[in-house]
Amino acid sequence: MSTVLAEPATAARPASRRTRLLPPVLVYVGLLVAVVSSLGSPLVPTIATDYGVSLGSAQWTLTVTLLVGALAAPVIGRLGDGPWRRTVLLTVLAVVVAGSVLAALPGPFALLLLGRAGQGTGLALLPLAMSVARDHLPAEQARRTLATLSVTAVVGVGLGYPITGLIAEHLDFHAAFWLAAVLGAGAVLAVALVVPGSSDRGREPFDGLGAVLLGLGVGGLVLTISEGETWGWASPRLVGTAVAALVFLAACTWHELRTTHPLVDLRLMRHRTVLTANVTGALAGVGMYMLMSMVIRFVQTPESASGLGASVVVSGLVLLPMSAASFGASRLVTWLSRWVDATRMLPLGALLFAAALLVFATSRSHLWEILVVMALAGLAIGSSFSVLPRLIVRAVPGTATSSALALNQVLRTVGFSIGSALSATILTAHTIAPSPLPTPRGYTVGAVVAIALCLLTAVVSVVLGSRREPGPAPVLDADQELAVEEDTDAALTGAVAFDPEDVRPAARGVN
Repeated sequence: MSTVLAEPATAARPASRRTRLLPPVLVYVGLLVAVVSSLGSPLVPTIATDYGVSLGSAQWTLTVTLLVGALAAPVIGRLGDGPWRRTVLLTVLAVVVAGSVLAALPGPFALLLLGRAGQGTGLALLPLAMSVARDHLPAEQARRTLATLSVTAVVGVGLGYPITGLIAEHLDFHAAFWLAAVLGAGAVLAVALVVPGSSDRGREPFDGLGAVLLGLGVGGLVLTISEGETWGWASPRLVGTAVAALVFLAACTWHELRTTHPLVDLRLMRHRTVLTANVTGALAGVGMYMLMSMVIRFVQTPESASGLGASVVVSGLVLLPMSAASFGASRLVTWLSRWVDATRMLPLGALLFAAALLVFATSRSHLWEILVVMALAGLAIGSSFSVLPRLIVRAVPGTATSSALALNQVLRTVGFSIGSALSATILTAHTIAPSPLPTPRGYTVGAVVAIALCLLTAVVSVVLGSRREPGPAPVLDADQELAVEEDTDAALTGAVAFDPEDVRPAARGVN
């Protein structure tokens, strides 16, 4: 996804109507991403009840969206980096609308999963929106729009969940998917009328074989984890699926390291700093989604089953402290990084997350304790995820920044998918028939497993980060690097891929 950047063509001309409308349209697309991504977790218990499926099966309405998002990000990013970017935007939005309609229609559970898979492609839209802002807005306006898009992604996590829960509580839960369809249709119309084309951009061959191998490998890996309890951990079917997934991932690695135009440039993993950021991001992503999935499910569990018996709306509101704390921590880390090396923030974030999980494992009988857990988790996310892009940007050449961040995005999103599936597997293993609800011990075991992952993350970040290799770095002056750090921190706190190269034309225009 490497891109040759140029000064925005509109920097020296008065703003046209299209230029004035472009920022709100792009922010609208960012809002759509936030809404679509928030439709999963709060509805899991409701979906399980309405469709008569287990909670583990209902969890796939979240897992499949994350999985498709992980696979779509490099594919859509590569396609959108060429002359078809506007077409790619419209096509992906159309797929999101179609997926939303399928999920909203009454029908079998498989139809809902198919719709959620279509919605998952929307998780790759925000980087394209940021790229449009970079190329087609005047310098100062581009910076403001990029910052707004970043904040929209962060705030959307906390606001989208309770809004979705409110709809589900007072209407049929399908209404939430109809809302996504209406918002998506509005986005299609707005993008068609306002977003300019990119026919002047160069084109590169698309790595179709890499896309197929990556999809089969990652899909098989998540399927192995999610179906382990149902199929049996030693069953031939599960072992065969796991072996096949590893073979496909190995073949994908071999292919990507040897092709001229790889879908994901794995060669960048050879740099120790990049490897640290990618491994840490993936492991932290697993722990983060394990906690989110367990907390939302536990808060809605009836008091008779040792839960809190809260509504879907309340279960969404408990995420607000996480969003607020992660945003605040990212700002604090940006300030501290002027004196403290960024690599030292990674183990700190992992240990803070372990502390949040420890509180959840030992003290979860009151709602205020859950709010404390999520606030601690937010501090952890802001302290760790916010430094990942800075590490990558400083370690790789400017021409490889987009490809490096795309790889980090894929690994973190795969971590989210595995964390979601792993939490469902653990809770399903501690569900005793005929009760459809997991025992309290299931949540404790899940928290302990996540704590172990966080401690492993801390150790890995210390070991890998202790010996950094000298390597090429982007040539940025002080103001440009500050712009990169400020905007990438806000974007990555919300677990959204963001290309720091997007702000460089803006920084040059301002200076």
